[in-house]
Formats: sequence, structure tokens, C-alpha cells
Amino acid sequence: MMKKLMMAAATAALVVMSGAASADEGMSLAQKNACLSCHGVDKKIVGPAYREVAKKYAGDKGAHDRLMAKVKAGGKGVWGEIPMPPNPQVSAQDLDKIVTWILSLK
Repeated sequence: MMKKLMMAAATAALVVMSGAASADEGMSLAQKNACLSCHGVDKKIVGPAYREVAKKYAGDKGAHDRLMAKVKAGGKGVWGEIPMPPNPQVSAQDLDKIVTWILSLK
């Protein structure tokens, strides 16, 4: 019984640690790709704060794919008149991690 309990605790710790690593990686990739030049985590800079983005799309099952497309192609009008330039240089793998991190900020 004790062995099963220890295994469950170890598994839970790994899940928590992998979530933290993913969050750190998402933020690191956002910094590396200059996303944080225009977006703050908690405050608007040029574009919306990432917590506001996460709040707006909370519960929206299609948000991840739409945001990936929007970051890649650029866009305007959803958060104001200042357009977001396209970001074709960000790999799909990095973009997935960044968007996942942003949506986790709610």
C-alpha cells in the first residue's frame, strides 16, 4: 500500500513539475521571439496583456489553433487598431508552446 502511495505521489510531482517546465519554456520562447516587446504578462504594452488574452479565450476549444494562425499571419481589429505583424520566423513547435503558455495564464 505504501509503495502505491509513493508511486502516486511521485507521478503527481512529475505532472506538476512538467507543467512548471512548460510554463517556463513558453515564457522563455516568448522572450526569445520578442513577443514580450509588445505584450506584457499582466499589462498592455502595444498589444493586450497575455492574461487578458487567456481570459478572453478561456473555455474556447478552438482558441489555440486560431491564436497560432493569428500569431503566424498577423492580424488587427480584435484588440484595437494597431496591427500585430506576422511572425513567420517562429517555428510551429515553439509557437505551440508559447500559445499553450499564454492560454494557461487565466
